[in-house]
Amino acid sequence: MPTKSVPADVQEEVARAVERFNKKELARWGRSYVPRFRGGFLFLDRDDGGGVMPICRLKYTGDMKKWGFAIYKYSSDRYDPEEWFFPGSDLVDGTVEGAMRAGVRAYE
Repeated sequence: MPTKSVPADVQEEVARAVERFNKKELARWGRSYVPRFRGGFLFLDRDDGGGVMPICRLKYTGDMKKWGFAIYKYSSDRYDPEEWFFPGSDLVDGTVEGAMRAGVRAYE
C-alpha cells in the first residue's frame, strides 16, 4: 500500500517546528535543519555551513507524535529504518523534534 502524502497543514506545522528548533538549538553554531517532503516522507537535511547533508527520513503515519524514523547511513548511502545503534537513537520518540535531536547527536 502506498504511503499517504503528508498533508499541507502538517507540512506547515513541521516547518514551524523546524524553524523553532533551528532558532533554539542550532543557530548559535550556524547550523539549521532543512525540511523537504516527498510523498509520505519528511526528509530532514542539515546545513552545517559547508553544504546541505541528509540526516534522517520520517514516514508520515497520520499522527504528529508517531512518525516512522530512518537514519541516513553514509556507509551505505541510504536511509535505514532498521538501524538503531547510533549516538542519539535514545532521543527518537516519534516526534519531529526528537528526530532532530537524534540527528544532532548522530552527526555532530
